Amino acid sequence: MTKITIFSGFLGAGKTTLIKKLIAEGYQGEKLVLIENEFGQIGIDGGFLQDAGVEITEMNSGCICCSLVGDFGKALEKVLEDYAPDRILIEPSGVGKLSDVIRAVQRIGSDKCELDGFTTVVDAKKCKMYQKNFGEFFNNQITYASCLILSHTAGLKQEKLDECVNRLRELNPAAPIVTTEWDQLTGKQLTDAMTQKNTLDDELKELLEEAEHHHHDHEHEHEHEHEHHHEHDHDEHDHEHDHEECEHEHEHHHHDHDHDHDHGEGCTCGCHDHDHHHHDADEVFTSWGKETAKKYTAEQMGAILAALEDEKKYGYVLRAKGIVENEDGSWIHFDYIPGVPDVRSGSASTIGRLCVIGSELNEENIAELFGV
Repeated sequence: MTKITIFSGFLGAGKTTLIKKLIAEGYQGEKLVLIENEFGQIGIDGGFLQDAGVEITEMNSGCICCSLVGDFGKALEKVLEDYAPDRILIEPSGVGKLSDVIRAVQRIGSDKCELDGFTTVVDAKKCKMYQKNFGEFFNNQITYASCLILSHTAGLKQEKLDECVNRLRELNPAAPIVTTEWDQLTGKQLTDAMTQKNTLDDELKELLEEAEHHHHDHEHEHEHEHEHHHEHDHDEHDHEHDHEECEHEHEHHHHDHDHDHDHGEGCTCGCHDHDHHHHDADEVFTSWGKETAKKYTAEQMGAILAALEDEKKYGYVLRAKGIVENEDGSWIHFDYIPGVPDVRSGSASTIGRLCVIGSELNEENIAELFGV
């Protein structure tokens, strides 16, 4: 029987870092396959996991829901048939809804696999900001988690950590919450927290009942009936800054559709809600990506990432990542979430790759910033 473990979490929370730690310390001796669902045109993260001996099936798609019930189902069945692994690790897009991923696995209905847990990684420093701005997606990942693992807790003030835990508990009273820094924990301690069967069984029962009745009442109950309005004038955004934690609190609203969404021909997934409070990721988030042979210096890349803070010029950038060649012939790996740029050296890529994900992105200005 193949065990399936889902790793959810908003953009930049640290899903891939957690998976890497568990591969090294928690799943030794197991035959593993990772299925990634990247949001955007260009996949970046898979390389080091392949180096660790993990087979990768990577999908790139804008419409998360459709890919989960279409391509995703076929990918999962093929992995079960071709590899018969001990465990499949599923890393959905950071802007995907965990409930959609769980239902997609359940729809497979295979007797060859079982859900072993669905963990959500939460950036403790950005919990309030993401809940406030993108609650429809962020809250869903919290509500449906069987375990919540906090990241970026190092140096966080106690009151900030307590506030984050309280926010999570309001949405999910039962799931274990891990607040300890990961480097202080073993992989086994983390996997033990992730597989508390009573919580998992309760969650699965509730989800199965919900699927049978074809509604999303539980999901909407925990979203506090957030209304999302698209406001294209960014001057109306309310910015609250916590300079110590680099936490930018943007008031970001999304448009309520007054009609059923047109998902294009061939979308027969059946899990789109057509009420005024449900959006798919590709309605709210956009992705810009380029392949490039352009060379940069680490200083230039640092300046580019710092510039992405300018929301009026570039849109609300939630994540930027990529691999580019350095002018000295080495390679630069970069990663960005609001207020936290990371530029480092890394292994070579066959060609440079750039990816930016966010809301209301100004793609022309972003391309000009990167010089491509």
